[in-house]
Amino acid sequence: MSTYLEERIEWYDHNYRMGTPLISDAQFDQLEANLYRVNPKANYFTKKTILPLPSLPKNRIEEFIDGLTLQTRLIIEPKIDGCAIAIQYIDGELVKAISRKGKDLTNKIKKIPDVPNQIAIKGLFQVRGELFSPSEYERPTYSQRQAAAYIRAADSKSDHLSFCSFQIINGRLNQHESLIYLKKLSFTIPEYKSLNFTSQVEMFRKQWADKKLFTNYPTDGIVVKINSRKLQLLREKSYEVYPFWQMAIKN
Repeated sequence: MSTYLEERIEWYDHNYRMGTPLISDAQFDQLEANLYRVNPKANYFTKKTILPLPSLPKNRIEEFIDGLTLQTRLIIEPKIDGCAIAIQYIDGELVKAISRKGKDLTNKIKKIPDVPNQIAIKGLFQVRGELFSPSEYERPTYSQRQAAAYIRAADSKSDHLSFCSFQIINGRLNQHESLIYLKKLSFTIPEYKSLNFTSQVEMFRKQWADKKLFTNYPTDGIVVKINSRKLQLLREKSYEVYPFWQMAIKN
């Protein structure tokens, strides 16, 4: 029974990621829950425990918005200068945290004040964010150094660091909904701006460059993200690059 259910879920998941969903998100979530109930150690869940932390593309914004309509909704977030971290929860318990290089940081991340060790959610939940020093908002490189030093040191204090969560790795919500959901689960999320027109990106980039936007963060740029989850997946399929639905702009 569980093998057949697992094959169905993998088939639905494959079609979803190819931009041709066959069932609703609610129906898919229910199938996942059923599989986890009958076989929590299924290969489907084992394969999904890989936590991807690729660097964001850093092309010119003209290349990023090429092919998007003028009305494509975008989200602008601060590009916080720190250390990329991925966190994994199973049935609400924090079970794993890794750095971009794959270093196990589970025990260290559990000590960060604004990282919830427990969340009210069943099944597998994966989060991506940045470990950084909020007090170094005027010196971004120092923020990154402090986060890196905490990761490297065998014994160091964590009360000066924060974790800003900005992506549900295994999620199916759009970017705006993802941020709202993360906040509901007690994660710290970044300040962000919603754009109704792609032509507004340059305006926000200039505001950041003039130190009029995201001034409470140690930033070395801004991140532009496509809001729609459907468009995100289509973008990855078209360009065969993950995650080409978001881009870092540094100048």
